[in-house]
Amino acid sequence: MPNIVIVGAQWGDEGKGKVIDIFASKVDFIVRYQGGNNAGHTVVIGEDEFILHLVPSGILHKGKTCIIGNGVVIDPKALLDEIGTLEKKSIDVDGRLLISDQAHVIFPYHKRLDELKEEKKKKIGTTKKGIGPCYADKAARSGIRLIDLFDEEVFREKLQNNLEEKNAILTRIYNVEGFQFEGLYREYLNYAKAIKKYVCNTTVLLNEALKKKKRIMFEGAQGTLLDLDHGTYPFVTSSNSTAGGASTGSGVGPTKIDKVVGVVKAYTTRVGEGPFPTEFSKDLMDKIRQKGKEFGATTDRPRRCGWFDNIIVKHSVMVNGIDEIVVTKLDVLDTQNSLKLCTAYKYNGKIYNYFPSDIKTLAGCEPIYEELPGWKSDTTQITSYARLPKNAKNYLKRIQALLKTKIVLVSVGSDRRQTFAKDA
Repeated sequence: MPNIVIVGAQWGDEGKGKVIDIFASKVDFIVRYQGGNNAGHTVVIGEDEFILHLVPSGILHKGKTCIIGNGVVIDPKALLDEIGTLEKKSIDVDGRLLISDQAHVIFPYHKRLDELKEEKKKKIGTTKKGIGPCYADKAARSGIRLIDLFDEEVFREKLQNNLEEKNAILTRIYNVEGFQFEGLYREYLNYAKAIKKYVCNTTVLLNEALKKKKRIMFEGAQGTLLDLDHGTYPFVTSSNSTAGGASTGSGVGPTKIDKVVGVVKAYTTRVGEGPFPTEFSKDLMDKIRQKGKEFGATTDRPRRCGWFDNIIVKHSVMVNGIDEIVVTKLDVLDTQNSLKLCTAYKYNGKIYNYFPSDIKTLAGCEPIYEELPGWKSDTTQITSYARLPKNAKNYLKRIQALLKTKIVLVSVGSDRRQTFAKDA
């Protein structure tokens, strides 16, 4: 199997956790390359459900090495809690989980600033986990990396400098209490002791693995339309969730990546604020949300739901260089009499066959739909593409034709076993 990147091709929550879990059996290393614990990958194995926020989904496969790359921002408490939860479920992470010493660290002041900014200005829909403010410090070259925590003198100086600035912002701009240095310093030194055994130079490790012909899978978080550069800015995350982020977030050059696989739902969802041209009416929204269990794995917020939007997925295919598509949650559409596929947008008399950069234009776009008949039968017990109802096959074939990209896998439920290859 080649070295591959798995990306979400919509607004996240496409079912990447399950897809990554399936592909993980065929690789040696699984690398998470961006985001933080604002992401949530859900994997269902029999009666057990695992929700992973930082640790790559491949950890559920014995003998696989999982890497949290330099492009990830890490809340040490959240990471240790997640490791503890896995160990309670008899998933051993020692020697199998490795973390880049260059990954930046989230502090309580990042989370506080995240909350306050969300309250003060027009909402973005952030998870308030401190992700954006931590990436902002990274870009401003004032961030604190994991490697800094292991040198008490370096850490002391950097934390003091950061607190001086952050406390000034908190007290003078937001009129709230700042943070005390000593308590925070000691707390994070303790975190450093607890996670030190996992931390190393993962860039060197991964490139040495490539020399030995080891197979690597890069695990994206969130989705393409939440990418800082290529998404619905400013209603986006603070990192590059597209395939290009796999190189910058891991230290593995782009020429070493062989394939990009995009994951889409058979419909569309998004969490938080921002334009959503194909959003359902309230009644259909409630129906699909309940049937699809469309509630955030990280925040439990209800997801907004809508028809499949070819324009945004076509955009994702382009900016990621997607070679193959996986379609999830086909079963959620089982009870629909008819289905709609958005093939273009209309705004002020102009037809858009591409994703417009202007957020005001996108918000005003009217979707142009094709309508297809539904299949009105249960697909959750189906184990092969050949056994799908004719109209379900037609729906998938039309998506494939619109995207000009091959669908390789179809999922009809949350369990590992409810996934099968699509015939050529």
